[in-house]
Amino acid sequence: MRTGRSSGLVVLLEILRLDVLQPLAQLLGIVGTENTGLAGLEYSQEETLGGDDGHRRLVKDALGEPISLIETDRAEEGEDITLTVDAAIQERVEAVLGEVGMTYQPAGATAVVMDPRSGAILAMANWPRVDGNNPDGAPNYARQNRAIQFNYEPGSTFKAFTVASALEDDLIEPETMLDVPFEIKVADRTIGEAHEDGNGPLTVSQILARSSNVGTVMVGMRLGATRFDRWVRRFGFSKPTGIELPGEQRGIVLDADEYSGSTLGNMSIGQGLSVTPLQMAAGFTAIANGGVKREPYIVAGDRKPGRRVLSRRTAAEVSKMLEGVLAAGGTAPEAQVPGYTLAGKTGTAEKAENGTYSETDFVASFIGFAPARNPRLLVSVMVDEPRGDYYGGTVAAPAFERIMEFALPYLKIPPE
Repeated sequence: MRTGRSSGLVVLLEILRLDVLQPLAQLLGIVGTENTGLAGLEYSQEETLGGDDGHRRLVKDALGEPISLIETDRAEEGEDITLTVDAAIQERVEAVLGEVGMTYQPAGATAVVMDPRSGAILAMANWPRVDGNNPDGAPNYARQNRAIQFNYEPGSTFKAFTVASALEDDLIEPETMLDVPFEIKVADRTIGEAHEDGNGPLTVSQILARSSNVGTVMVGMRLGATRFDRWVRRFGFSKPTGIELPGEQRGIVLDADEYSGSTLGNMSIGQGLSVTPLQMAAGFTAIANGGVKREPYIVAGDRKPGRRVLSRRTAAEVSKMLEGVLAAGGTAPEAQVPGYTLAGKTGTAEKAENGTYSETDFVASFIGFAPARNPRLLVSVMVDEPRGDYYGGTVAAPAFERIMEFALPYLKIPPE
């Protein structure tokens, strides 16, 4: 005898409207005809939600007629699970991604909202939406939870980690001045600038704010392959975050002894390695949380201990630099929320295609946190193959802004 499943996932999100519950299909998952979880939290939490089967023994007389039914093992109902998801923030994120989908018609998009102090996931949304009552009616790529299952080259959002690593190893200071040429040759690859003001005499702070490719490569070359590889893994790349969701990807990161001549140059600017959106968000918690990295979790009570990755001083220095991204001269100056100081990084990455990089398909992204000096909210937005425009500063940063402008006052986070 199969027990009834707990309705805990729905009960604890019952304040969400029905039209929001359906887009949560990639997160909550589905239950099969045999009443067992097949995807999402329904699958990963099956042992808790599904309960235990019971057994009954039917006794018949000599003529084969049933005379008694004995319950040998009593069935147990499944238990409820409390999620960290906030209904109102989830609804807002779903709406913002819907606007992005309508405007840019991308192949897909995802956004994650989390508390960088704890790692609690407050929202995790995907576009296109999927009807949870009819998941087979959606194509495979739409049923994917891109936050944990989409591998992509992050591009310029990764530059924050390159700079943070060199700062922590005392190879640079925020005001270290570099004479940045318009292009740099690394082995067989010539790396140039994507922005007109990314060269000339620049401080490291300006290099990050203006997203200078060449300047960041120069910083990465100071680290060298061995130290750079150590830092990439210290920030959590190449392994799953451990969130309580099935099918999480680990990304792809070469070992240092596998680097070619141009690998370090490529990886310094977020190309030549792949990550997931959730890995990137988790990595940014080390910057937002005073150097202590928090692992994301979505089942309440599963909070994991933090791990110090950076010194408090380095985290504060990088955070200050990231404020410049949203200031005049940065790559996302229009992303503002009145009363709040924001910090973040844009990313515009060419997609790998047949051993080279596409000239038409890009991933636009933005990761940031607020308030910049006392972060309590972190938002990551990734848009895959947007059309019409493809820059992180114009596609993903406005979505970040619209989520923040709702969530900050909603959570009663004071302006600063």
